Amino acid sequence: MAGLPMLAGCVTVNAPSEPIVIELNVNITQEVIYRLAEDAGNTIDENASIF
Repeated sequence: MAGLPMLAGCVTVNAPSEPIVIELNVNITQEVIYRLAEDAGNTIDENASIF
């Protein structure tokens, strides 16, 4: 147990020289079109006499 502190190493952390870039390409078009289509379908069903 006396040699245990000698096994603990020194850890150094250096910041990268260039910034970290995280690209978030999120495609929300499909969800918007789906909601519009669902809403249009509900409107047609509710007002079938005018179509």
